[in-house]
Amino acid sequence: MHDLVILIISCALLGCVVGFLAGLLGIGGGLIIVPVLSSLLVHFNVVAVDHVLVIAIATSLASILFTSTSSALAHHKNQNVPWEIAPWVMSGVGLGALISGFAASLIPEQLLRIVFAVSVVFIAARMVLSARNKPVAVKSMPSGPIIGAISAVMGGLSGLIGIGGGALIVPLLHYFSVDIKKAIGCAAACGIVIALFGSVGYISAGWQVTDLQHGFAGFVYLPALLGIVITSWFMAPVGAKATHYLPVSTIKKVFAVLLIIIALQMVFS
Repeated sequence: MHDLVILIISCALLGCVVGFLAGLLGIGGGLIIVPVLSSLLVHFNVVAVDHVLVIAIATSLASILFTSTSSALAHHKNQNVPWEIAPWVMSGVGLGALISGFAASLIPEQLLRIVFAVSVVFIAARMVLSARNKPVAVKSMPSGPIIGAISAVMGGLSGLIGIGGGALIVPLLHYFSVDIKKAIGCAAACGIVIALFGSVGYISAGWQVTDLQHGFAGFVYLPALLGIVITSWFMAPVGAKATHYLPVSTIKKVFAVLLIIIALQMVFS
């Protein structure tokens, strides 16, 4: 019981960080939750190393459902959600995330680790380039069905690596000339859809593997989920408010630095 309390408190501290960053960058927090929660679950002997990543990803997605909802509400209040394109993006990422949830249990653990690390390295490199003050070539927004199809790929990858999609959606929309603050707001809204459909897949796929009496709902570990969301829900609006006032260049640099740190951690862990 003592270890469980410490685990929940640790997750609550983790929720403070990811909640703020979810509001600030629209990333959902999965990029941080997955490696940190994996370490916590192994340290407290909750699950075996062979299955820890799937549990961490599933729990991350479930927490993002709450964090992204809080963040999206705050961004909507600040008029930073571009609703003219958001439905197409949300529909695409939702479909991709739903498929990924069912496919995850069929993918080897080591392959998931490789996908996670490579994806974060690629995203970090892209954000470093876009954070420079030099003019970059941008393209006009494609039609709704096309952006929906691209978003489906992003949603599928987001579901597989346990993130809310912001780390993929924000650079994508910004590339198509969407203001980065509105891209962050749209990513926050998309995080809700990715987390909802992805969580359904992970819970369904793991229902016959785990035991509710031991704190699991499918592949989601409920005590860790509780610890994260009790703080992330309240910190997300704080981050969203900071986005409203910070310069665009500062937001992009913070985004890039965060991704570089996570990429290095994943590559060398």
